[in-house]
Amino acid sequence: MTRTEHLHAGADPAARPTGSVAGLLLAAGGGRRLGGRPKALLVHRGRPLVEHAVGVLRAAGLARVHVVLGAAADAVRERAALDGCVLVDNPDWEQGMGSSLRAGLASLAGTGARAVVVSLVDQPGIGPEAVARVLAAHRDDTSLVSAAYDGVRGHPVLLGAAHWAGVAAAATGDRGARGYLRAHDGEITLVECGDVARPHDIDTAADLGHLE
Repeated sequence: MTRTEHLHAGADPAARPTGSVAGLLLAAGGGRRLGGRPKALLVHRGRPLVEHAVGVLRAAGLARVHVVLGAAADAVRERAALDGCVLVDNPDWEQGMGSSLRAGLASLAGTGARAVVVSLVDQPGIGPEAVARVLAAHRDDTSLVSAAYDGVRGHPVLLGAAHWAGVAAAATGDRGARGYLRAHDGEITLVECGDVARPHDIDTAADLGHLE
């Protein structure tokens, strides 16, 4: 049975050693249902959405952040302040999120990271409080942790390094880590975040109202 942890909003990410945990932001999508507007370049609080999402990961205590770019990668580099991030180009971004997840995990090889917190660029309602809760549930290389919203698994997710090869092998199309996590459901620690975050995706024009 999936374990559930309720970590308070003030959970201090510094309470655990986080240097071995990296952040991985998937930001390659082309926004097909948004008329071809790359999601990374949507404006939120006056800045590109990708810049905001990186700030969320850092505010949660993740010093190393890898960002997977695809659609309009050159424009993202030009317009967004991503200093200090490792920028990973995914030439296969049109194949879906799975290709970005594989590229991101591959970029962590040799970095010393033993776990990674994966987040999506198009969920501005998920802030550092939710990321910090997921990060605080990290234990070791075998950890699988997921934010939950009213008990339903969502993002961000933390993947211990022991799972990376399996996740990459299962990541196809737009599935990302979904299939792997479903197969390992009993190993996942769910961390309830519904009180501090809203897991809305920015997929269609109707969703643009979630931007500020």
